[in-house]
Amino acid sequence: MRKLKNEELGRLQVTEFKDAPKTPVVLILDNVRSLHNVGSVFRSADAFRVEKIYLCGITATPPHKDIRKTALGATESVAWAYAKETGSLLDTLRGTHQIWAVEQTQGSVSLDDFQPEAGKPYAFVLGHEVKGVAQEVIDKCQGVVEIPQLGTKHSLNISVAAGVVLWDFWVKTSGKKTSREPGTKPSTE
Repeated sequence: MRKLKNEELGRLQVTEFKDAPKTPVVLILDNVRSLHNVGSVFRSADAFRVEKIYLCGITATPPHKDIRKTALGATESVAWAYAKETGSLLDTLRGTHQIWAVEQTQGSVSLDDFQPEAGKPYAFVLGHEVKGVAQEVIDKCQGVVEIPQLGTKHSLNISVAAGVVLWDFWVKTSGKKTSREPGTKPSTE
């Protein structure tokens, strides 16, 4: 095996990314305080070609040097918008998306049991690093998905949680194990 060079990865250019079909999912960051987390979520959103990221409440928005530091250009490829109130945004998205919080709650669905319907758009809400997704936001969601954890900590970093949920959603809805052969350009069909 030989490590591939960047030019061998067949990555999309920003304009190609914007025109390419998207995974039918949006991410909603509910009062996320860490700019590095915001940037990392942008990178994961780019990797899975999500439709959009909504940055809500105190969540910082691009351009910002600390977001740019971890996003590595993904703020240019991934569509995003700011919404002051997460709850109002969910009211707007309710007609077009299945809305699920990523949180630990009574009655949550374990991620391994979560079965999204292929082709239907979803929205996943990720919350504040310490307080999680606000209860009033959870109350507006159609469900809550929980990532199983086996260690001593009770939570994952939100950027890690976003990556895990996006990977799981993509695998379950695309029917594929990988999006392309290594070293080839991803399909835009």
